[in-house]
Amino acid sequence: MKNFVCKLKHKADMAVIKTRRILSDTRGEGYIDTAVKILICVVLGALLLAGLYTLFGETVLPTLTQRIKEMFNYAG
Repeated sequence: MKNFVCKLKHKADMAVIKTRRILSDTRGEGYIDTAVKILICVVLGALLLAGLYTLFGETVLPTLTQRIKEMFNYAG
């Protein structure tokens, strides 16, 4: 019986050591890390496009349209 308890304790200790080693392992890159990076890139790209769309839609394009009309206004 004492031998059985000793073996059981040894297996439990080995399982704890193996679990700690797996959880503290920093090699490689997981799927979650890659997914988070892709999600951050998509969100930043969408924010950049929204900002450019707002800038061109409200500031640049109306001024550009007005300048083109003034440039081709031959009546004076």
